[in-house]
Amino acid sequence: MERVLLIDDDKELCALLTEYLAPEGLAVEPCHTGGQGLARALSGDYDAALLDVALPDTSGFDVLGTIRSRSALPVLMLTGRGDDVDRIVGLEMGADDYVPKPFVPRELLARLRAVLRRTRVHGIGGMGGTGGTAGMAVGAAGPGFMGGPGFMGGVGPYRKRNLAFGGITVDRSARTALRDGAPLPLTPVEYAILVLLLEAEGGTVAREDISRGVLGRDILPFDRSIDVHVSNLRKKLGPCDDGQPRVGTVRGVGYYFRVSPTESTFGGQDAEEPRLGAGHENVAR
Repeated sequence: MERVLLIDDDKELCALLTEYLAPEGLAVEPCHTGGQGLARALSGDYDAALLDVALPDTSGFDVLGTIRSRSALPVLMLTGRGDDVDRIVGLEMGADDYVPKPFVPRELLARLRAVLRRTRVHGIGGMGGTGGTAGMAVGAAGPGFMGGPGFMGGVGPYRKRNLAFGGITVDRSARTALRDGAPLPLTPVEYAILVLLLEAEGGTVAREDISRGVLGRDILPFDRSIDVHVSNLRKKLGPCDDGQPRVGTVRGVGYYFRVSPTESTFGGQDAEEPRLGAGHENVAR
């Protein structure tokens, strides 16, 4: 069974989730304080963590910050349904996803399975994955990339071992991302998004496809998860030599990695004929 750490001071909720997830092959181990949860999270004994924002001894954000600075352990934040700020802050700090309270157990299970699926396929972020964030990575998994199941987030006939554009290099075998030879401190979700964008070689990847391929779920109304993850990724990648961001936005569609026409098989988003039918008037740089 895969081991899931549950950090929440609601003992009744912990008992219910432990009972509900056990038949699904998930062994939940609850703890009720941030200090105890942090120590367990850094032990390397768990495949994922569920972390409540409101804890009796400290903020869940403080726990998340320490976890993310020292471990690639996948973390799902548990937030209040109306706490949009909490969700955005958690994602900006490196949470893989969030589940608003009160929640339907099946929703939690689906999001947890999506995170664990990425960990199983690529072997990063779970048990034993307590190294620093520099170069840590989880590849994308799941359907939806570029609208075709054959891509499967890079697991398909066109998959390349290494992806390199504009000074950014991804080595799938080593599961590392580099900028000009230096490791990039990406979270697993940021790495998966980067892989999708690099695979598109300048083509636009729809927000819906990124959500399905990386988070394993459809985008919900007013859901900004992907936008926050992309914003974090953009900051870490830094600008191109001409000052433009490496990740561009096509309004109402999705995102693309800025690739020069000489680098891309398809000519890149900045070539004369963008891959999608959106003209440059729709491209937010």
